[in-house]
Amino acid sequence: MEGAALLGRRRITTPSLAEEAYQALHDLIVHGRLAPGQRLIEPELCEQLGISRTPLREALKMLATDGLVTLRRNRNAQVSLIDSQELEHLFEVEAGIESLAASLAAQRMTNTELKRLETLQERLERLLEKGDRNAYFELNQRIHGLIVAGAKNPVLTETHRSLLGRLERARYLALDRLGRWSESTQEHRQILEALKVRDSDQARRLLADHVQHTGDAIAAINRPLP
Repeated sequence: MEGAALLGRRRITTPSLAEEAYQALHDLIVHGRLAPGQRLIEPELCEQLGISRTPLREALKMLATDGLVTLRRNRNAQVSLIDSQELEHLFEVEAGIESLAASLAAQRMTNTELKRLETLQERLERLLEKGDRNAYFELNQRIHGLIVAGAKNPVLTETHRSLLGRLERARYLALDRLGRWSESTQEHRQILEALKVRDSDQARRLLADHVQHTGDAIAAINRPLP
């Protein structure tokens, strides 16, 4: 399988084989090393991961739930194509969820949580300077998750989690747009400052704009050339 060698000799030995296989394939898809439309040939994946078909198929089902894999009857699964219209709809919903979370977090985050967020922001800025894309992306995801958790609303947190898998690949891809890393980091800093002064309206507006800018970056990348 094209791309199967990307797994190297990463054999899975932990008890949760399906979850480990899910994480290994998830990272390759999100980071673009398994391309949209690429077939996922089960025997080759089983050999690469050192597992049987049962946990592999469970992992593929989890990836399908995230919208990263398309399961096809009596055929190999494939990495899902990126649907521009669906992404537009998803980012609209995400902007609503995260902006509401920011508004609530401005009122409900503890000083300790805000200090933790500031520490992560400083690390994010250092990663920008280093140009470490993968580490930057993972930390960026943690920051968004911390803000949502700061809303102290379990329903909001669960709703956000259910969408996250379907948006991760797009968010990673958005970093391909020239200048988006720096722009995104500055936006994060502004959101943090609004949270620190407990300005709910400003935090809501800034995070809504931030998510929309990411959606716009994806749209620009996917827009066909004239």
